Amino acid sequence: MNDQLQKFLFSAAPVRGEIVSLRNTWQEVLTRRQYPMPVQTVLGEMMAACALLSANLKFDGTLIMQIFGDGPVRMLVVQCGSDLSMRATARLADDVTADAAAALPEDMTLADLINPSGHGRCVITLDPANKQPGQQPYQGIVPLNGDDGPLKSISEVLEHYMHHSEQLDTRLWLAANGDRAVGMLLQKLPGDGGIVPHPNELDGDTWARVCTLGGTLSRDELLEQEPEVLFRRLFWQENVRHFEPAPTRFLCSCSREKVGAMLKMLGREEIDGVIVERGHVEIHCDYCNQRYEFDPVDVAQLFATPGLSEAVAPAAQRRH
Repeated sequence: MNDQLQKFLFSAAPVRGEIVSLRNTWQEVLTRRQYPMPVQTVLGEMMAACALLSANLKFDGTLIMQIFGDGPVRMLVVQCGSDLSMRATARLADDVTADAAAALPEDMTLADLINPSGHGRCVITLDPANKQPGQQPYQGIVPLNGDDGPLKSISEVLEHYMHHSEQLDTRLWLAANGDRAVGMLLQKLPGDGGIVPHPNELDGDTWARVCTLGGTLSRDELLEQEPEVLFRRLFWQENVRHFEPAPTRFLCSCSREKVGAMLKMLGREEIDGVIVERGHVEIHCDYCNQRYEFDPVDVAQLFATPGLSEAVAPAAQRRH
């Protein structure tokens, strides 16, 4: 089955839902970076969750989800465009060697990986594609701790975020392995009734019932069954309206032009220092692992002519 996100709406009550399945999109991330298994699990769940949240937004732009902490993992980042184009990356602590990373237990929770001290935080940014002059992206920040202590999973973090920052009751079920990243979202919407109000059915009853049904999902079921199978098993008795599935894909927006612009922001003096020390400047994209190299001639052209960085061919394609 192709990667896709399926939206649905319960007809008798203001409750909406989504199911997403990422296989190729997720594999594109894993083929570019090697992550320890527990990091794969958390990053994959975060990627599925980001798609679910982004699909509910009515704007043209990018949703950026970042989690920061001080454990073996220092940062997790997922970006999802309004067209469901996605990329993701994780950064380990500098003192975590390759052997230590490989030895991380597979059952480590989010709290173990990134929030052992209790000071971790989740940042969600909505960045419009066509911002007006002076317009700033919307940003929400919540700690990785709930009323009962550290939050142990991506689903707990985002349910906590949606409840406290958006005042929306939300439930998430997420799972990921080396093959797929999948997730389901249920959300109670403000309002007095659904598409077809049912006088004999209370909204609270519908919300509680569908959440109970969702709670019967196991991690193995999420990973092994296709979304339509899961939906039929869970909600076969519900009156539900389905929407056209939306495809997802991996897309990294890095380019030589953007890297050149970043180098110019650092300044000629700092870049020249790297040239003296190493003979060239080498940048790897954190998301897609694409390598960009600038030799002394590239750097001279970069700072001599505005906007020239995009015209400087990679070193492997030139002869000096």
